[in-house]
Amino acid sequence: MKYDFKSIEAKWQKYWEENNFYQVNEDKTKPKFYNLEMFPYPSGNLHMGHVRNYAIGDVVARFKTMNGYNVLHPMGWDAFGLPAENAAIKHGHHPAKWTYDNIANMKRQLKSLGISYDWRREIATCKPDYYKFTQWMFLKLYEKGLAYKKHSAVNWCPSCQTVLANEQVVEGKCERCDAIVEKKQLEQWFFKITAYADRLLNDLELLTGWPEKVKIMQKNWIGRSEGCEFSMTVEETGDKIPVFTTRPDTIFGVTYMVLAPEHPLVEKISKGKPQEKEVREFIDRMKYLNEITRTSTETEKEGVFTGAHAVNPINGEKIPIWIANYVLMEYGTGAVMAVPAHDQRDYEFARKYNLPIKVVIKGENSPASAEEMTEAYTGDGIMINSGKFDGLRVEEGKKKVISFMEENGIGKRAVHFRLRDWLISRQRYWGAPIPIIYCEDCGIVPVPEKDLPVLLPEDVEFKPNGESPLKYVEEFYKTTCPKCGKEARRETDTMDTFVCSSWYFNRYCSPHSTDVPFTKEAVDYWMPVDQYIGGVEHAILHLMYARFFTKFLYDINMISCKEPFTNLLTQGMVLKDGSKMSKSKGNVVSPEEIINKYGADTARLFILFASPPERDLEWSNQGVEGCYRFLNRVWRTVTSCAENIAGVNLPEKNEALDRDAKALHFKTHATIKKVTEDIDERFNFNTAVSAIMELSNALNDYLNKENKNMGIVKEAIDAMLLLLSPFCPHICEELWHLIGNTESIHLQPWPKYDPDALVQDEIEIVVQINGKVRDKIKVSPEISEDELKQAATQNPRIIELTKDKKIVKIIIVPQKLVNIVVK
Repeated sequence: MKYDFKSIEAKWQKYWEENNFYQVNEDKTKPKFYNLEMFPYPSGNLHMGHVRNYAIGDVVARFKTMNGYNVLHPMGWDAFGLPAENAAIKHGHHPAKWTYDNIANMKRQLKSLGISYDWRREIATCKPDYYKFTQWMFLKLYEKGLAYKKHSAVNWCPSCQTVLANEQVVEGKCERCDAIVEKKQLEQWFFKITAYADRLLNDLELLTGWPEKVKIMQKNWIGRSEGCEFSMTVEETGDKIPVFTTRPDTIFGVTYMVLAPEHPLVEKISKGKPQEKEVREFIDRMKYLNEITRTSTETEKEGVFTGAHAVNPINGEKIPIWIANYVLMEYGTGAVMAVPAHDQRDYEFARKYNLPIKVVIKGENSPASAEEMTEAYTGDGIMINSGKFDGLRVEEGKKKVISFMEENGIGKRAVHFRLRDWLISRQRYWGAPIPIIYCEDCGIVPVPEKDLPVLLPEDVEFKPNGESPLKYVEEFYKTTCPKCGKEARRETDTMDTFVCSSWYFNRYCSPHSTDVPFTKEAVDYWMPVDQYIGGVEHAILHLMYARFFTKFLYDINMISCKEPFTNLLTQGMVLKDGSKMSKSKGNVVSPEEIINKYGADTARLFILFASPPERDLEWSNQGVEGCYRFLNRVWRTVTSCAENIAGVNLPEKNEALDRDAKALHFKTHATIKKVTEDIDERFNFNTAVSAIMELSNALNDYLNKENKNMGIVKEAIDAMLLLLSPFCPHICEELWHLIGNTESIHLQPWPKYDPDALVQDEIEIVVQINGKVRDKIKVSPEISEDELKQAATQNPRIIELTKDKKIVKIIIVPQKLVNIVVK
């Protein structure tokens, strides 16, 4: 009987779907397990990265189901975004048509992989029944003062014609199209994520199931700094300039002050000064430089003197005020006290512009004067040239200076964060409309909840330059004020798509709710997600925003968990010829081609066998063919035994077995133990598959023996199919029925190993000579080291190979090998 994977896979996919196999409901009699892969953007076709992500998730879901858990395993679509809009401009299709066509195709592809999704719970963020509640989330944030509008210098992508969040700018470029990002002054909507900065940071300690590297990335992005805040006074105008520093111990070493070119005081303090024209020109030039370039250590520090001076409150000294490229308005207060003796950027700037340098921290071997310095000294030491604080070490000096400032009303202790508020306005069409109305009399008015969703108009005309069409659709933007009933204007910006993906995992819990985003009962049963799976590229953006939304929803009593994802697996990329697969490189492998040629089970098996999930995987056609050959061997083995094991009982607990039967019995139970631990404890799917392959080889070896115990054969075949079923669900389902079972293999309990079966009368020891395997010997597991050395050296083959040679030493790895070193 031939392994006809096409008919087998189609048959069982149809059977599982018709019998609602993977539909689940809340069941308090079982432990729950919420298993979730990050939902995809519907770009048109699955790629191998998708296959890897979803195959990993499916193994976990099937394994947990067989272990008695009530498993929620849903799928949906992160469906708003620029590509749909760009496709509309390019091809003349409406973004909705492009999106829904892609969803239909990708859903078909996912079903062809045999993934165990509960498709009743499918969501798409572009559907009104979903984005109604994305808008509801906005209103709730607005009610609590966490959604606000302000005029701000924003990241502008000239190609995408929209604003980008800081996190969406990578090395000065748009993360989507690689265009150079510009700075632009616009009035925009923000979410006050900074209000949750401390909790986002502190609660990282709760995430014991997250990779350490992801937690470090989040910690660094939040960037908590302790120090003090005080103000410098502009001598000429009396204006106060707030400053934050983590080094109050160096305040006596301040020799100049630097403002960001965008600082609101720059124009005022330079007005009428001889430097005014130069200051304006410098500000204009900085508008075209992104913050990555400006703050890079490789960028030359440059600036302009404003003509104004500030007074240092600690000692009354007058210092010049400059503007410079390396100070940003978005970070800190947009003003820096410059201490060139103890900050390398300040040092380079001071040397370039001949500004004074004053040493106020003396290390054991550090210079005591500016003349001796070749670089800034940033190490530990004692304070000097600092008045009554002289002689204090750095840490003590920090505390004493802050206390002095607080006692004298000069400054106060403060904590600052690198994290900025989340800019959510986007000047595009294909996104969730922001539910805000502008009235000349009433100002900013939120759309009443009863009027949600604010629907995207369908009849729109897309501009070739990518400008949003919403501002030109009168029936959309012309409206009436909900408060006073007068004519008003609707907000035409849409929300960042990351808003949609910051709460979607809750919606899966009750996806058909119409009055609320999700019911409390359902979300409290399923949440938090027990296992979340996706790429490490989402470590900051999506995962940070999802944590923020979860904490907010907890605060308004919508959910009972403080963190959304208990365990996180970040899988590696799929590479070909050492590079990430991409159309431009011509190294893309189509999942459909592999499925059509080898079957979904082969595709799944290779992607899980080729590498540990957290590491990058190198594509190998030979590897795929090897997995296909293995499944064919499994097919031949099981089909050849099917009649012989029909009706055969499994071996009794203490049944007497001959040596060969006992060896296969041992291998079966050792494999159950190994595979169980590899999936459940380590996610080492590659070594789990390898162990199943070894069991298959041992079974075939046993079948070649003359006297066979068919109970032992049945035990091995049952175990092999059960262990392999999460990886290759179709072939295992078919073979399970072929050997006489009537109920689905996926409804069977996971096999348990018998500890007594793992007690061996004999173990096999590898014997090496100078590290090369030369023979194997069978010995008692209780054998002593001396007896093992003797057994190895007295082996006839080893005697032959070591004659005329001197044994230098014998190395023993207990229970595994003996290495005889000769010369």
